[in-house]
Amino acid sequence: MPTQFKDALSLIKRSEFAHPFLISSVLSSEITAVIVGFASFTSLLPAFRWVASQHRMATTSSKNARKKEVKKETGLGLTYKKDENFGEWYSEVVVNSEMIEYYDISGCYILRPWTMAIWETLEAFFDLEIKKMNVKNAYFPLFVTENVLQKEKDHIEGFAPEVAWVTKSGQSDLEIPIAIRPTSETVMYPYFSKWIRGHRDLPLKLNQWCNVVRWEFSHPTPFIRSREFLWQEGHTAFATKEEADKEVLEILELYRRIYEEYLAIPVIKGKKSELEKFAGGFYTTSVEAFIPNTGRGIQGATSHCLGQNFAKMFEIDFENEKGEKAKVWQNSWAYSTRTIGVMVMVHGDDKGLLLPPKVAAVQVIVVPVPYKDADTQAIFAACSSTVQTLQAAGFKAEHDLRENYSPGWKYSHWEMKGVPLRIEIGPKDLANNQVRVVRRDNGVKADIPVASLVEKIKDILISIQENLFNTAKQKRDASVKVVQTWDEFIAALNDKKMILAPWCDEEEVEKDVKTRTKGELGAAKTLCTPFDQPRLPEGNSNFCSSLLQSHNFNDLIDHFVSSDFFYRFICLKIFFFVFKIF
Repeated sequence: MPTQFKDALSLIKRSEFAHPFLISSVLSSEITAVIVGFASFTSLLPAFRWVASQHRMATTSSKNARKKEVKKETGLGLTYKKDENFGEWYSEVVVNSEMIEYYDISGCYILRPWTMAIWETLEAFFDLEIKKMNVKNAYFPLFVTENVLQKEKDHIEGFAPEVAWVTKSGQSDLEIPIAIRPTSETVMYPYFSKWIRGHRDLPLKLNQWCNVVRWEFSHPTPFIRSREFLWQEGHTAFATKEEADKEVLEILELYRRIYEEYLAIPVIKGKKSELEKFAGGFYTTSVEAFIPNTGRGIQGATSHCLGQNFAKMFEIDFENEKGEKAKVWQNSWAYSTRTIGVMVMVHGDDKGLLLPPKVAAVQVIVVPVPYKDADTQAIFAACSSTVQTLQAAGFKAEHDLRENYSPGWKYSHWEMKGVPLRIEIGPKDLANNQVRVVRRDNGVKADIPVASLVEKIKDILISIQENLFNTAKQKRDASVKVVQTWDEFIAALNDKKMILAPWCDEEEVEKDVKTRTKGELGAAKTLCTPFDQPRLPEGNSNFCSSLLQSHNFNDLIDHFVSSDFFYRFICLKIFFFVFKIF
């Protein structure tokens, strides 16, 4: 609060007791009021009202100018429970576990070392795998001109609301506004056109690790909806559609491995609907996760076949082996730091973060448990020796030897940070040449002989990784509901289920679903058409008397036939019908 308002409010408080006072305070930039004497509250009421009105105006202006965003201060323990207030719980966990810190620009966050260690682990895996596919890393500028951005109309229309623009340099307006990339197709492809001339220049496979900015949205959520975020984006060009199709699925499989093998999160691979595909693309595939606590699906990563649309816009031509001029076939694919947010949502609990061992910055934390008459130095030495043994065996282990915190406080602290395994060493453990281990995922305790420490720790960490995945999969599978009617669909939607439903693959039906479900906790949307489809017996009918001509489910749906739309199913298609996350 400005000094002049503090002085004025102090004056008002004193006047309630009719004390003599002196006011010498600048109440505005032009007005100075000096009042000497003995005054009553009543005689000064008009002045007080004026001061109060100025304060209200200043406060209102300040609130309107500031983006509202809840900030959670770091502390031990959580105020909110996951099942009772998921949004507040999530906000607390990502701060209290020291993953992020809020920044003074809404929607932007500081990614702390605990987070970056996870991102670097995923980056190391993915970078190695795409290099096996002969993908090369490059880096393209952050900025793009308006003319280039507008070149592909459908593409930019999909991103237009999210594009941030640079319009000034110092005090001068830029003659030509410059956009900050929301994605890099239009940044890269003018140079693909320059570099590709003949079939020997193909395939061209590039990837970049970078940040992007997508500005226009409300209710930012760390990792899930950020105005700036980290990602990788791959851009490739091929001579044939077959080559492009093959790579789309190879990349999608790598994304599945990131989620299932590293983050211990079950995902569904499938194809997006026409309404949900990448703007300007030919088709989009994705991996989709599900958050049982909210009943909402979340897109984990995407692998797009862009077809020849961008090649036409940017004139990416080549001379094929027959000497004929042809357009290249292109792909783009990306995953982002959203992966980390999904991990927090799926595995976290009321104690805080819960990290899969494969991505944890610290897999094992060693905590000394000295007693009053115990040999503290001997216990500390045993902790250090244990850490050295584990590190030599390739584990990410640390000890917490801080003497100003109790063992109980340390237990809670490292549980909050999600460390998969805790080792406790006290006098009894020293005497028995053993250590006590405590699992973060299920709280199970066990005493392990020092002689078999490395082997046992390895087995336990593998078990934790598997248990996290299996638990998440059981919860996800229990949330899947197959429905046949609109009433069943609405009931499942309100019950926070992931819905499998037959669908005719019509865009108007999909639009109708979003419209009709707007009041049902938020508009429902399709996730994808699962590649793994159940079989349907011949002769089965759905929604009408027409017989289905296909035995397979082919797509992923969000809607059923309504009173306004009556569709005959030529083939039965299956869609996940869920909300859009946040």
